[in-house]
Amino acid sequence: MYNVMSPKAEEFISDEEIRECLDYAQKNKKNEALISQILEKAKKMKGISHKEAIVLLDCELEEKNQEIFQLAEQIKQEFYGNRIVMFAPLYLSNYCINGCEYCPYHAKNRHISRKKLTQEEVRREVIALQDMGHKRLALEAGEDPVNNPLEYILECIHTIYSIRHKNGAIRRVNVNIAATTVEDYRKLKEAGIGTYILFQETYDKKQYEKLHPTGPKSNYEYHTEAMDRAMDGGIDDVGLGVLFGLNNYRYDFTGIIMHAEHLEAFKGVGPHTISVPRVRRADDIDPDVFDNGISDETFQKIVACIRIAVPYTGMIVSTRESAKTREKVLHLGVSQISGGSRTSVGGYYEEEQEEDNSAQFDVSDRRTLEEVVHWLMDLGYVPSFCTACYREGRTGDRFMELLKNRQIVNCCHPNALMTLKEFLEDYASPQTKEIGEKLIAEELKKIPNEKVRLKAREYIDNIQNGGRDFRF
Repeated sequence: MYNVMSPKAEEFISDEEIRECLDYAQKNKKNEALISQILEKAKKMKGISHKEAIVLLDCELEEKNQEIFQLAEQIKQEFYGNRIVMFAPLYLSNYCINGCEYCPYHAKNRHISRKKLTQEEVRREVIALQDMGHKRLALEAGEDPVNNPLEYILECIHTIYSIRHKNGAIRRVNVNIAATTVEDYRKLKEAGIGTYILFQETYDKKQYEKLHPTGPKSNYEYHTEAMDRAMDGGIDDVGLGVLFGLNNYRYDFTGIIMHAEHLEAFKGVGPHTISVPRVRRADDIDPDVFDNGISDETFQKIVACIRIAVPYTGMIVSTRESAKTREKVLHLGVSQISGGSRTSVGGYYEEEQEEDNSAQFDVSDRRTLEEVVHWLMDLGYVPSFCTACYREGRTGDRFMELLKNRQIVNCCHPNALMTLKEFLEDYASPQTKEIGEKLIAEELKKIPNEKVRLKAREYIDNIQNGGRDFRF
């Protein structure tokens, strides 16, 4: 039976509940009165239920679909404004003992070049990332207790935080590694991680077990309940995600909203982020074998409906998606994107080669970080390298309170402008710097609190004169 407060995966992600919701949505996909009622509720910007969200996703009334997109845009602007947080993945190791059917790291793949970074190689990768201008990383590693034990991950985190190169510094390390124990999550928290990220891949238990035939990841319950254990271990910020294309997208869309509801109800704070990757080509993997691929139009609607259902969450779209696709979803809900990404182990220090098959998946947007920053500013967005909330202790429910009270504009917005100023001073070309300076001048005017606005201007002047790392 469905129970949002249950600690058991099969109860807070109830297959029966999802299937009933999918049937309900299909029966009401042209029910104008119901859809209007849901949209009226959604306009309060406090979220809607998974059952209501799937109705909006299935809606086939063009006029109402336009209302859905418009509302998503309004909610994104209200909660996150025009800031877009920048990050990069850092692949530490592709050794893995799991048998995931969609991932080239799977244990039976004999084609892939297995690699694991030494601490000196971690140092080289981090310096290369710092020289681009990155301040926030997401660590990635396969699951292998011999090659990639938790102690190795912790050592890498310590190395990353210790590196100072010119004006470069990684100020926030997020971690995307396999489900583990409360004790291990406590160690990650003590190491100073930001967000713990774990993709569910699919919430359909039967499909999940089919796609994960061997290895520790095959345990659906242990994997799905990982976020509860992470929070029990003291990690305030967790990031959800499904890999669209592995299963019926309507099922997994409903599942991820239910997971967010569970965390909010049972743990007191919902997911810090939700990621929406789609299956991509990779070594020994052909996405054509999955017949659940979704169109760009459906992808855009998924982003919009997640934004409406979970208005407070950050939304992430990576370089799996093309520049064109990323542009289409930025205004609909996305608040974080990667830039200049490499998905191979050691791919930043040494330029990725075509024959290098250590990558996890193909990157669609291969632009440099500066090119992405320039592009965002041309579109009117503020690229942000901010990590202030994490370092000021504004995580979990404290961050959510700030967000839900609409105080982002007096806190995160000036922090974004200051970190953008750092990027312009240290890493940007003259052309990018010129655009950025104009953008900062205009965006400063939008800070409503006069004291904050004046202090931000003072900090930005100090950055121009050589100061660094100011924050509210």
